[in-house]
Amino acid sequence: MDIELARTFLAIVEAGSFVRAAERLNVTQTTVSARVRSLEDQLRRPVFVRNKAGATLTAAGEQFLRFAPTLVQVWERARHEVAIPAGRRAVLAIGGELSLWNPLLLAWMVWMRNNASDVALRTQVGLPDGLLRQVGDGVLDLAVVYAPRHMPGLRVEMIMEEELVHVTTDVTVSDVSDPDYVYVDWGEDFAAHHGMSFPRFADPGLFVGLGPLALDYIVQVGGAGYFRRRAVQPFLANGRLRLVPEAPAFMHPVYVVYPDGIGSDALNLAVEGLRELAAGDGPQSWLPDDGPRLRSLQGIRGA
Repeated sequence: MDIELARTFLAIVEAGSFVRAAERLNVTQTTVSARVRSLEDQLRRPVFVRNKAGATLTAAGEQFLRFAPTLVQVWERARHEVAIPAGRRAVLAIGGELSLWNPLLLAWMVWMRNNASDVALRTQVGLPDGLLRQVGDGVLDLAVVYAPRHMPGLRVEMIMEEELVHVTTDVTVSDVSDPDYVYVDWGEDFAAHHGMSFPRFADPGLFVGLGPLALDYIVQVGGAGYFRRRAVQPFLANGRLRLVPEAPAFMHPVYVVYPDGIGSDALNLAVEGLRELAAGDGPQSWLPDDGPRLRSLQGIRGA
């Protein structure tokens, strides 16, 4: 079977319509329709019912949905294995949200070098939806994200819960209503808990969608906001930031997402390394004893 047929099928299931799937795949709607007809010809069954609301699966389509993610993932894994660099036994492709690369995934790369130096790594940073789609398509072996959507064929495992704490450069700050408060977008769960804790909170003077950017900003010009405790710990230690007294803390879970039922030794080892690092007792436990350079990096960025 042409793997693009399975990819197109999954794109329609995720998008809910042929039109939105065509936009996502960057092809014409005619191309999407032709691929679906080809797929249905090969299966000898219709897989979609098209209506004004979009496209819904038939009984045959529901059955094919059980296998389509595996078809795509196995194909991409085969491509990875064929492209193994000389001297390596496997290739592993991992993606992560920007806020998670330092220090967690930086430390994971060091962990892999120390524990699986014969595994070639391909790493990238991206937005959660794109990363999950690439895991579903088999382009990535795993992704580390904050708030994953559940998708067919993917296993979602929480590996740790980070603590978001209210920090400030001004010791007189006691509330989020301060004009220098920076609202960081940590997702829908954070927004809900933030709203319940601060019901009188009005629109912020500065809204930032990326934690590391907001942290660098307040360290340079002053201000306050909610950030990951591990990321701000170096600044708390040197006195550049302080915890806001009696401010509530919020939990922010981190998940690893990987194909369900298509494990490999390299993938299992990678997930085990992430679990081991996530179970550490503090930021320094993520870094090797001979890694002063990594510790200095940790003090520079991360949120």
